[in-house]
Amino acid sequence: MRIKFIPVLIALILTFTACTVKEKPASRPNIVFIMADDHAYQAISAYSDLLIRTPQIDRIAREGMLFTNACVTNSLCAPSRATILTGKHCHLHGKIDNRFPFDTTQITFPQLFQAAGYQTAMFGKLHFGNNPKGIDEFKILPGQGNYYNPEFITNDGEIKVEGYTTDIITDMTMDWMKNRRDPDKPFLLFYLHKAPHREWMPPERHYKVFTKKSFPEPPTLFDDYEGRGTAAREAEMNILIHQNWAGDSKLRPEVLDELGITPASDWDKQAMQNKYDRFTKEQLAAWNAVYDPIIEDFKERYPGMDEAAQMRWKYQRYMQDYLGCIAAVDESVGTLLDYLDEAGLAENTVVVYTSDQGFFLGEHGWFDKRFIYNESFKTPLLIRWPGVVEPGSTSDQMVQNLDFAQTFLEMAGIEAPSDMQGESMVPLLKGDIKGWDRDAVYYHYYEYPAVHMVKRHYGIVTREYKLVHFYYDVDEWELYDRRKDPMEMKNEYNNPAYADVVSEMKEKLAKMRVKYGDSEELDQKFIDLYTD
Repeated sequence: MRIKFIPVLIALILTFTACTVKEKPASRPNIVFIMADDHAYQAISAYSDLLIRTPQIDRIAREGMLFTNACVTNSLCAPSRATILTGKHCHLHGKIDNRFPFDTTQITFPQLFQAAGYQTAMFGKLHFGNNPKGIDEFKILPGQGNYYNPEFITNDGEIKVEGYTTDIITDMTMDWMKNRRDPDKPFLLFYLHKAPHREWMPPERHYKVFTKKSFPEPPTLFDDYEGRGTAAREAEMNILIHQNWAGDSKLRPEVLDELGITPASDWDKQAMQNKYDRFTKEQLAAWNAVYDPIIEDFKERYPGMDEAAQMRWKYQRYMQDYLGCIAAVDESVGTLLDYLDEAGLAENTVVVYTSDQGFFLGEHGWFDKRFIYNESFKTPLLIRWPGVVEPGSTSDQMVQNLDFAQTFLEMAGIEAPSDMQGESMVPLLKGDIKGWDRDAVYYHYYEYPAVHMVKRHYGIVTREYKLVHFYYDVDEWELYDRRKDPMEMKNEYNNPAYADVVSEMKEKLAKMRVKYGDSEELDQKFIDLYTD
């Protein structure tokens, strides 16, 4: 009977030769990784309370550490998630954009946790793949998933659940915590929200409230991109021009015809119709009771609205729905934190809150992400680790989603594979700034030509400067002085006063490309594969 287990044993040995599990104390911490989708740091009150209060997410910062300079390697959903799982840049794990496949031969850190005796679970949005590696139990949304009455891929096949997705993901997570978590094992839990991804649809309890609110406009809402290059001018992310009237602003599709409004995209009308078709009768009635009066008011006002008025109207509609989605996420975080307290788990559980990247909330007139520009590049990061992290502490060090895997592995006493490219943030979490020597980070965005038409670019970012190279159908460089120009309105690349900075940053960028194994040859390889 023992013989048939030998192949399994050999396979395990081969799979994990890249790592070594250290001797682990009995108090290995549990890790809860909470990630929202497209949650801008500007929409977390621990960073800024101009738009919304998020008391439950803020609690993690109050009881842990708030990172003010956290960022991503590629501001796009699936690439970011693959980088988090592997601890590698996109050109190594293969998921350079939302279209290219993930290299499934890559070792992901959940596999290492599973091999080290952790119980693992994942609920919510993974975005790619339908069988996450190293996860004991999962219920994940297929692709982007839906806000209402979503389908889920599970260990036992596909299911459909009636209700609102943030609440459903929370219920699934809490059900696992209460009923199927093994109290004799440490656990690694992925709690992954769809919200606030486009198209933004809040639950009834929040759209009833948020549709009545008004929000301050960012000072760059009407940016004309004069201070930047071709990439900013040609990107298709402008709220007025490119945000869908039906799918995003929630006008009924037939209203566009009635008012003679040209749809913003080929899928504009269908995007909203698809949502109507998913509602139950009760959900649709509740939705119409709130949104129909908004539509009627718009119909009356539209003939007298100039482009500036239309922009302001669409911005408010955007914020009302986007922030209504976040309110539900914030509630869900509170549900989990309260349970950890009640169950006596809080003291030995690391809680992480982050997003897969940042998001533009009207800055530069934009929505979406993709750019190395600040609102897209920066991501929220809050970590609570009782007994280790000083409550209410902050860090302005430059950390990336590239660092998550190695950080979690060190927390658990598991040796990281040598080919991971991040750095463990544990020294920072312990207050040891001298144990952190990174002074710059690397970024590379690939998905072009594609939706939103953000050109391919790579760059290096320090606390003081940001140097970017846009390539493929252009060859343009941009330099921003992050301290003097935090809104990134003026490209200083050709300013003689910054010549020495440009030279120094280019030299650093070249070394960083070598360090991470990126190159012009790989740039061209991915262009050729993409265009094929």
